[in-house]
Amino acid sequence: MLRSTLMIITCLSVYTQAGAQTMTFSTSSDDYQLTTVFSDVGFFTISVEIDAALAAGVYVDPPISNVMYQVTGSLANGTPSGFPAFDLQRNITGAEFYAQGSSLSFEIAPFAVLDDGVQAAELVGNGVVLTFNAREVDNGRFHPALLKLNANGTGRIQNSDNIPSLSPLLEVDFGAEYITDLVYDPGNTTLIVGPIPDAPKKRGGGASSPVDIAILTLLGLGCRALRRRMMPVANESDDIAV
Repeated sequence: MLRSTLMIITCLSVYTQAGAQTMTFSTSSDDYQLTTVFSDVGFFTISVEIDAALAAGVYVDPPISNVMYQVTGSLANGTPSGFPAFDLQRNITGAEFYAQGSSLSFEIAPFAVLDDGVQAAELVGNGVVLTFNAREVDNGRFHPALLKLNANGTGRIQNSDNIPSLSPLLEVDFGAEYITDLVYDPGNTTLIVGPIPDAPKKRGGGASSPVDIAILTLLGLGCRALRRRMMPVANESDDIAV
């Protein structure tokens, strides 16, 4: 029993130290007012787990452990894909993300208050303050997302380009499949958060016991694993035509 408890506490220590070195960029269509410009893409969700501590600084293609995103919509007639609609789902490692030609960039301002995460207003820049480009070169996909957010509370999500070197893949330009403009409140839109904070102490001021902490940690890990299992899994061959 003692050995098992020590093992759990050791795992807790490792997990806590690892968690302190990660942050997550996440956003979805629910965070914005959407105006479709071309085709009708009204749903997306993006989550990127970054292997870096939440801190002020420049992040250009930072180390990433996992990328999960989904973009869904109906398409105008005559787009390069010829699809009437699509549902692109991706769940890949950071290595795969960068290997396919994708990129991520933003800068957290020195004045950012990190306790409540990073709001768009706490990113540096007068123009584009965050770019998530899920470009996939040489794979035949038409719908990988390019998300750009501006400091003034506007943004855009559209399909990224695909400049193929392999024949007979079709070259697809930015926005040839879909374009949706975004409006948001920079001061109230949280884009980046750090690890889950430590469990609160018991009522009455007493510190939680190691067993309590271990149980809470196992529950947290279980919830995290369950969340990952419930996220959409990529169709590795192509977009899903619907």
